This record gives sequence, C-alpha cells and structure tokens, in this order.
Amino acid sequence: MDKMELEAFVAVAEELHFGRAAERLHRGQPTVSDAVRRLETTLGGRLFHRTSRRVSLTDLGAAMLPDAHATLAQLLRFQQRGRSLAAGDGARTTLVVAHAAYTCHQLLLRCLPELRDRFPDVTIVPETMPTTAQLTGLRAETLGLGIGWATGDVTGVRAQVLSTKRFMALVPATHPLAGHTELSASELSTTALLTWPHQINSGLCDRLLAAFHIGGADLRIIRTADSVHAIAAHVAAGTGIGITVESALDQQPPGLRVIPLTGPSTTADQVVLTPTEPSDAAAALRDLLLHASAESPSADH
Repeated sequence: MDKMELEAFVAVAEELHFGRAAERLHRGQPTVSDAVRRLETTLGGRLFHRTSRRVSLTDLGAAMLPDAHATLAQLLRFQQRGRSLAAGDGARTTLVVAHAAYTCHQLLLRCLPELRDRFPDVTIVPETMPTTAQLTGLRAETLGLGIGWATGDVTGVRAQVLSTKRFMALVPATHPLAGHTELSASELSTTALLTWPHQINSGLCDRLLAAFHIGGADLRIIRTADSVHAIAAHVAAGTGIGITVESALDQQPPGLRVIPLTGPSTTADQVVLTPTEPSDAAAALRDLLLHASAESPSADH
C-alpha cells in the first residue's frame, strides 16, 4: 500500500462521499476510487458499503481507520525528520500534536508559541485526527500528544481533563421545540436527529447514546455529517434536529435556535492525551494546556 491509498481511505471515511474526498485531496474522483479499491485488494476486504445514495464504513473500515491515521502520522514524522537531517539539522526532533474535531483549537494556538520558544530544536507538527486514532498513535509512539474527547479505553495512555462542554440541539426557529430553554433526551425521543459519524467522534457519540439510554429515550439518528456547518444545513432544510457540542459553534446559525441539552451524560470532557512517559516537549505542552484551560474556564476552547 502507498500513501495515496491511505489518504484516499481516510478522506472518504471522514467525508463519507467520494466526490467530496476527491475535492479535499485535489484529485479526480476516479483516482480516489482506484486508490481505495487497491487498498481493499491489499487488505482482502471491503472498507466501505457503497450504494447510489450513501457511503458508509464496513466493520473492517471502522477497525482500520485509527491505524490509517497513525500510519499517516508516522509517515509525516518520517518526512519531517528526513528533511531536517538532509538540511544538516540532525539535532532537531519532531513532536506530532494531534487534535480531534471541535476540541480546544484556540487554546492550542495560544500555547504553541510558548512551546516553540522553550524548545527551539523541536519541530512541532499539528495534525487533525479523531480521538481513537490518537490513542493508536500515542501507544505506537508516532504521536507526542493528543487533544480529544474522553472515551472508554485509554489503556497505555494518560488522559487529563481540559474542559467540559455541553451538548446542544440545533432546532429550526419555527419548530415546536424552538421555544424551550433546555431539552432533555426524553423530549427528543424518536425525533429525527443529525449528528457526527461514530468513527469520527466515537467518544461524543457514545456519550450521547448514554444520555438517551439513561433517560429511557429512543435515540434515532437518521443522518450523520462531519461538520457542524453540514449538520446546520440539513436542519435548515428541514431534515431533522441537529446535535452538536458547544465548542463546535463559533456563531449562531441563521434561522436556527441553539438549545442546550439537560440531564445525565449531556456533557463531554475534552482531554489532553500523552504517553505514559511523554517527551519533555510533550509534557511541557500538556502542562501549558492545563494551565491555560484553568485560567480561562469560561472561554470557548
């Protein structure tokens, strides 16, 4: 397998659409489709269920996605180190810093300049990556630090809470529920909901499932989208009610009401993830993030 095959697999897995994946990679759709087919031939199984209307991951695809992310991160680190050595800068090391969707990106941006000043010989490589892939990369030592959403199995990785965020419902302004100041899981039971794909934000999805289970409600997800903007567009089109997390909202979506969910498990923890024995630079960044988060607990990070 080659890098293009892995990039195509990851892009299609995150977009759940071959056309959008091709646009993201600046490639033709046939090139992306061929790359995915080659990878499937190598692995001996299908990575996606394909129909004329939708694309979804198979069990094999969902299982291999974290490994694909980790392998691409390892390739990136290999390239960075090779370039440093070729430039005669053999003393430089690389710190790959991964962050999941909707996590404290602004907080990371505030902390990276100080880290760079403290460790001028370290090449810092930020990467967007789902939490499950971060855990794989941290255990394999291809990542130095991750920022993700709290999830079940963190064996071999240290997780510390940065902040806690509430789940929010996106409701059309004309919907009967639009006048509520809060919504419970029971009030959304059997409602057509739109949220993230499980493979992109498994921690958030599992937390949301727990909220409905505890409330004795029926969680009915009819569509997934990989960005809050896509979710909001479907809500505005009348497809259903969107569920997101407050840190994903940088502004009030026009024509929609944003209503917090209330009840058990309707919040999710953003965590900083490090190996059990992090590098000096990773430990320093972890401490910077924790300190900055404690100083601004009400900030949107």
